[in-house]
Amino acid sequence: MSARAITQPATTVPAKTPGKAALASFLGSTLEYYDFFIYGTAAALVFPHLFFPSENPTVGLVAAFATFGVAYVARPFGGMVMGHFGDRLGRKNVLLFTLSLMGLASLSIGFLPSYASVGMWAPVLLTLARLLQGFSAGAESAGASTLTLEHSPEGRRGFFTSFVMTGYAAGMVLATLVFVPITALPKDTMMAWGWRIPFLASVVVLAIAYWVRTRLDETPAFEETQLEGEIKKLPLGQVLKFQAPDVARVLFMSIFCVMQTIFTVFGLSYATAHAGLDRTDILTINAVSIGLSMFVMPPAARLSDRIGRKPLMLGSIIGCSVALFIYFWCLSTGSLVLVAAASFLFMTVFYSGFNGVWPACFAEQFATPVRYSGMALGNQLGLVVAGFGPMIGGLLMTDGAMDWIPVAVFGLVCSVLAAIAVLTARETAHTPIDELGEPFHRGIGRERRAKERTAA
Repeated sequence: MSARAITQPATTVPAKTPGKAALASFLGSTLEYYDFFIYGTAAALVFPHLFFPSENPTVGLVAAFATFGVAYVARPFGGMVMGHFGDRLGRKNVLLFTLSLMGLASLSIGFLPSYASVGMWAPVLLTLARLLQGFSAGAESAGASTLTLEHSPEGRRGFFTSFVMTGYAAGMVLATLVFVPITALPKDTMMAWGWRIPFLASVVVLAIAYWVRTRLDETPAFEETQLEGEIKKLPLGQVLKFQAPDVARVLFMSIFCVMQTIFTVFGLSYATAHAGLDRTDILTINAVSIGLSMFVMPPAARLSDRIGRKPLMLGSIIGCSVALFIYFWCLSTGSLVLVAAASFLFMTVFYSGFNGVWPACFAEQFATPVRYSGMALGNQLGLVVAGFGPMIGGLLMTDGAMDWIPVAVFGLVCSVLAAIAVLTARETAHTPIDELGEPFHRGIGRERRAKERTAA
């Protein structure tokens, strides 16, 4: 801490509250991924019929998956805009806004008319709502990771920040608990009004998450940066000036999240449309395998506090690359026992090692004045590929018994890119928080020395 910060009264900087921050981030991520899963499920099972009717079922499915992916185009814009304000004005208020926008966008989908009622306005309105979801989600994960990391004690940043993605698992379980009874309804009932219930129910999670976040203090790291006069007018420009390679690394590491969308969205469609498996059975298997990851991610992140972030992430990438081929082969057999075992291996065992660690790893690549902007930009640009993963998978499908192989190879290519990015990234688990983002501090120091020489 600088001498300027030491001379400030102790009461000017709030105390760290890691438990409260972890809970607030957990609830926000629960809402984000609850929305993610119910939209992905509806895109696979309902929206092709209600919003994109076509004589060719594949065309309707690809169109529905395109609206799933279009939110990921909006996410980088949300990350850039809200990341700017998060680095300028503080983490807490920005996260309250993004949470509200996300919840209201999801709620609005539950009220949309179908194509049969209003024609082309139906897919247009659905796409607009999905864009708002994407804009808000683009700021949520980076903001929640930044906020929790900056509230966490040294040596336990990975553990507390892992609850950002533990909320992902909770959102999946909650979405399944809501959606499984809906899929068990008669098809006419589900298509008429049943599909709306999961979207309308999101208001409950929104209310709880908003209430918790209003009772959370701003982070000490941001307050210290503000007191020291280090807030930047254009954080995005600063992070690109001094840490562009780190933004690129986070981008390519984030591409690995395509594994998640292939598993949860494309896998559901493939299992029901090509493998002939029951949609309720697959939803249940997915929910159990992802739900169990709630108990794996915090220990994995705690281990990363001890041995480093990179070993956990690389192990996860290698394991998932193999497990994806196993998973699709099991789907093609039509055996629910094999599918359940492969899902557990893929999502619970291997993917958790990446999913529980990346929130801390990505945020730790950047200095406090530009952390929100840098993480949001890199992470959300990489997630564009993940968002269009299901659509790309649908386009890559071939004919024949092994029609899934091009999709698995696509996942493997994304994994290789992510592994290279992890290998070239800095290990940050044991770096004090005020020393994170070393290229930024070095660049600012050079500029300051240059100005001093000019003034002299």
